[in-house]
Amino acid sequence: MHDMSVKWPNGARCAVMLTFDFDAETLWTSRDPDNANRPGVLSQGKYGAKVGVPKILDTLEEEGLKGTFFVPGWTAENHTGRVEMILKAGHEVGHHSYSHRWVSDDPAAEVEEMEKGLEALKRTVGVVPKGYRSPAGEVSAGLFKLLQKHNFLYNSSLMDDINPYRHILPDGSKGPVELPWHWSLDDAPYALFSVKSPRPIFTNAHMLDVYKEEFREIYKWGGLYDIIFHPQIVGRPSRIALLRELIAFIRTFPDVWFATGTEVAEAWVAEYEKA
Repeated sequence: MHDMSVKWPNGARCAVMLTFDFDAETLWTSRDPDNANRPGVLSQGKYGAKVGVPKILDTLEEEGLKGTFFVPGWTAENHTGRVEMILKAGHEVGHHSYSHRWVSDDPAAEVEEMEKGLEALKRTVGVVPKGYRSPAGEVSAGLFKLLQKHNFLYNSSLMDDINPYRHILPDGSKGPVELPWHWSLDDAPYALFSVKSPRPIFTNAHMLDVYKEEFREIYKWGGLYDIIFHPQIVGRPSRIALLRELIAFIRTFPDVWFATGTEVAEAWVAEYEKA
């Protein structure tokens, strides 16, 4: 028997991170710069800021839960009030690049995206983030050195485990703690539609099926359930209902610990890296 379970705080059986990638318009401009001149396309991202974030915050408040919002620097500059609203409600804000561009094959651009994003979060809302998530899970070999340089506690960009672990860099030094995710626990593959890449939009029943089955087994394994939502997707009326239903389902299981990225990483460090 390979026991993969983690010792979570207070005897919790599994940890749940509700995370929200607040890309807003950058989701559309980063893939196709011409979208900057397409108000129709951009309006999908705008919906995330205008309607999605307040509805998500209402839902989390009703449930008494804290989430982790990964915010690009551009979003912090252009939707500052919404990021302030997230912070005021007691949620964590993490780093999610500056403009959501894919830069894994361009080291100079990667440094720029990292540093511009950090600068924007600090300047607009006074946040020095402890966690990082790369746009669309695109990661370069140099990212971990960059995260170490900027003193990040954790990264949530890789898909090679269901539990936290510590990155060890090639020189033997400690990198950030990894909080793994997976595409199956992301709303985008099921519900993000665009004319340029048309794909089916799945029903709540379909999405909940995947989310619940994954939760059942991660719970059994004693792992980390790190689910990713986007305000422009989960903020739609029926998807807010999905979020409520998923939380209610998870709460039917005893000993579940809902936590922010920083709480999960700190708890893991405290348990597994005792001096």
